[in-house]
Amino acid sequence: MVGPPGLSLSDLTWPEARDRFQDGAVALIPIGAAAKEHGPHLPLDTDARVARALAAGVMARLPVVVTPVLTYGYYPAFRDWPGSTHLSASTLQALVTEVAESLVRHGVTRIAVLNTGVSTEAPLQLVSRHMREAHRVKMAVADIRSLGRSADPLLEQSSGGHADERETSLMMAIAPETVRLDRTPAEAVADADASPPPSNPFHWPVTLRPDVPEDDPFGARDLSPSGATGAPALATREKGRAIFEAMVGDLVDGLRASFPDAFPTGAA
Repeated sequence: MVGPPGLSLSDLTWPEARDRFQDGAVALIPIGAAAKEHGPHLPLDTDARVARALAAGVMARLPVVVTPVLTYGYYPAFRDWPGSTHLSASTLQALVTEVAESLVRHGVTRIAVLNTGVSTEAPLQLVSRHMREAHRVKMAVADIRSLGRSADPLLEQSSGGHADERETSLMMAIAPETVRLDRTPAEAVADADASPPPSNPFHWPVTLRPDVPEDDPFGARDLSPSGATGAPALATREKGRAIFEAMVGDLVDGLRASFPDAFPTGAA
């Protein structure tokens, strides 16, 4: 399918949406929390802003139809931080499934999900399996942990994972007015997901609770006093721009590889 750049579903009339769907457009569903802690220096809606910006970057290069960002999800590690919201895994699965099934009912046969979370990865894999088995619809999922890794050599932190140098740089590129540089934590706190694998294959779930006692074996290992990990003070806008471009490039390449008939060579 060769066509004009992508569009936001919210901006279309229903006949325009119908025509796009009948023409075989890929529907892209961005998922990003609008209320989840990101340290003292980034806003609660960091993930939603990142999801929206990345989707816009894809729309500028491919004729996708982007749905509204799903701003609530399964974020158990953050539920005790003031302002953070959290759904059960089953509720997230039901939410994404019903959104996807609504699209299928209207003729969509190709669905992609842009996932800006980590704990959301497993529930979304189950939704993808359900869509394939129940509806014979391919749902490709892009997880943010796999995006933009070619820009990693720019990072100076030894480890990270949340509101760190990488994520703070990204926000400095896409929404600099929201970054509180004077509140950026300087400490480098290791994130379990970014550390070398332990000798014991079993591990505790990641915890970023602010009220875990130091001697609590179920939470203290991953405790971050600021709610951030890594070294966010090392962030720069230049790093963020490079990371953003690498992420968008990965998404575009991934969509082309996942749906080659929708984006043939020479497509916008």
